Amino acid sequence: MKSCVLFLAAVGSASAFVAGPSVAARSSTQLFGGAQGGATSMEGKKTTVARMKGLLDTADMIFTVPAGGMTVQQTEGLRRSLPAGTVAAVVKNKLMEKAVEGTDYEAATSLLKGANMWFFIEEDIGSSIKAYNAFLKTEGFKESHPILGGVIEQTAYDSKGIEAIGKLPSKDELYAQIAGSIQAIPTKVARVIKAPNSKLARAIKLATMPDE
Repeated sequence: MKSCVLFLAAVGSASAFVAGPSVAARSSTQLFGGAQGGATSMEGKKTTVARMKGLLDTADMIFTVPAGGMTVQQTEGLRRSLPAGTVAAVVKNKLMEKAVEGTDYEAATSLLKGANMWFFIEEDIGSSIKAYNAFLKTEGFKESHPILGGVIEQTAYDSKGIEAIGKLPSKDELYAQIAGSIQAIPTKVARVIKAPNSKLARAIKLATMPDE
């Protein structure tokens, strides 16, 4: 699983508790288990668990929300709003419990209560959470479908912890920040190179100072 140290460092103070196939593009919201899920046979259940393990293997983070109460149109709208690489799936608790067993997401067993829709985030954590929160606001689901919790780096976070993670910069925002920092370096180096020898020390000092 890809490292998420940057995200964990930024949410160290968030409210957290420790319990106790790769997707390259958007995928439709999937149903697994129960009458709609088609995983009522033993073979079907095994297939579902294997698919969930595949999603867990490539995920940087997972989180869950209440399932049900959404129309097909709303569900499809939610799916289209998610970043590429993020999959939403309604999974029966027993099957999810088997899927997380022995993985970095075993702490998710503490969240297996009631009917759940799980989000498997392969890459862009911040954008995925922000997209779901935007969906809640648009559809008026803030009270009925809040984020219940999630797991990242073997640690289970409650709703407040996940919300804190969601406020972190998205992948694109981080790229922009890094690009801005890189572009600033040659400018500061040029200041030093162009400075006369008698003012070299002062130039170095100025170059290392943050821009206002």
